[in-house]
Amino acid sequence: MQGRVSRREHAFVLPQPLPPNLLCWCCGRYLAKLSSVGSISEEETCEKLKGLIQRQVQMCKRNLEVMDSVRRGAQLAIEECQYQFRNRRWNCSTLDTLPVFGKVVTQGTREAAFVYAISSAGVAFAVTRACSSGELDKCGCDRTVQGGSAQGFQWSGCSDNIAYGVAFSQSFIDIRERSKGASSNRALMNLHNNEAGRKAILNNMRVECKCHGVSGSCEFKTCWKAMPPFRKVGNVLKEKFDGATEVEQSEVGSTKVLVPKNSQFKPHTDEDLVYLDSSPDFCDHDLKNGVLGTSGRQCNKTSKAIDGCELMCCGRGFHTDEVEVVERCSCKFHWCCSVKCKPCHRVVEIHTCR
Repeated sequence: MQGRVSRREHAFVLPQPLPPNLLCWCCGRYLAKLSSVGSISEEETCEKLKGLIQRQVQMCKRNLEVMDSVRRGAQLAIEECQYQFRNRRWNCSTLDTLPVFGKVVTQGTREAAFVYAISSAGVAFAVTRACSSGELDKCGCDRTVQGGSAQGFQWSGCSDNIAYGVAFSQSFIDIRERSKGASSNRALMNLHNNEAGRKAILNNMRVECKCHGVSGSCEFKTCWKAMPPFRKVGNVLKEKFDGATEVEQSEVGSTKVLVPKNSQFKPHTDEDLVYLDSSPDFCDHDLKNGVLGTSGRQCNKTSKAIDGCELMCCGRGFHTDEVEVVERCSCKFHWCCSVKCKPCHRVVEIHTCR
């Protein structure tokens, strides 16, 4: 049921970008408060990073120069998660706890699958980017991509060293699961989704080129391999989230593997996300389990999808407010060199869940 329309007279500017969340870094289940600390330049800092197991602490000490990239990758993963789920009941919200998503990701849900995948991808992406930009002594550009190509161009330039980034992500992220013995249902799930996150980068590498020749002609072309934008990685993993496969453990000989719970479903690939447990509906506030509920969330009155008021508000109804939006309009370029705009006011309706 819709509430009465009220009118607010103060200015309201839409939309606002999601602020960077400085709470934590994802190491699968744990998002240790790494992105809020300063530069990780001393071994003692590694001991203070909450959520890391001892083997990760040791790896941190051996790879101090890489850890700032790990921190950036964690932050990148959080921001992308919050972007991809901004219109969902679960919007990747964080809490000032460990793990910061509460039990949402300690259970084997498809939300947990996405968090593991995007976290693993974020670390691989940021470390690779640091290699290519010359920030790290341990790695640089991928010099194995050399010579002529079948397409007639010359491999040259600085190809992204995705092999190093993926290897570091595997060593640092997966070590938590492997230290427990990778035979439990949850360890198998986490390891699979970690790898699916890295595959989202590997399978979407692209070729970028530069033309050489007289007067800008393309008589000679040099190319290199580059990672996709991280938004592309997030889009791919969000699609995998929507089509994730519910699995259970089975034995093939002496090896424990995950197979679809419904035998009529085709087997998942290395690129797909898998989950063990059904997700809660995320409708009601349940701080103990890290569920903030949808009360107060903005919804789309005209949409029939999950962002629509009917589904987002879980049948509780919604409030409608009229707010005055101040925007820039009638912008003109003045020589030289400025752009001047007029402030334009308009009234829009904002709908929020009860």
